[in-house]
Amino acid sequence: MPRPNLDHPTLAHLKERFASRGIKASEFRGQTTIVVPPALLHEVMKFLRDDERCRYDFLSDVTAVDYLGYPAATPGRFAVVYVLSSTADNRRLVVKTFLDPSLDTSGNTDDPALVVDSVTDLWPGAEWPEREVYDMFGIRFANHPDLRRILLWRDYPAFPLRKDYPLRGRGERERYKVVQREDA
Repeated sequence: MPRPNLDHPTLAHLKERFASRGIKASEFRGQTTIVVPPALLHEVMKFLRDDERCRYDFLSDVTAVDYLGYPAATPGRFAVVYVLSSTADNRRLVVKTFLDPSLDTSGNTDDPALVVDSVTDLWPGAEWPEREVYDMFGIRFANHPDLRRILLWRDYPAFPLRKDYPLRGRGERERYKVVQREDA
């Protein structure tokens, strides 16, 4: 199996700044991804934004992935994924951090292990995508200015993009009150 070509210019700067701190890198189809330990995430993201050699000034996406049942081993069940762009250098970089739940994930429980630092202080545009990740996956963002559900109602009983959530739901549609036009 050939080794990946990890010649992305940012990797050398990360290696220099965070040597032996647990950052890993991979490349697939020309897209470079770094995996960062959750405790180090905010520091790495700040470095990627502020360092003159990196200049990732645009956060284009924040999302999450549930690796439940994934055939290959992963460092954790959930990954929070950030897609960064450097508009000055026309470069992209994907940053992942993995989290492992400490509680049963089939309900609406705030798991203390599913917390990562918010990057809204670095990129204010992260506010709504982080809220969406919280709403759909139940991953909380420490120091987020307004972490509450954004797509579902406040008392929704679960996190529907987790893979242990039933495809047909848990009866939410059957119990949902239909509001008539004249009542709205």
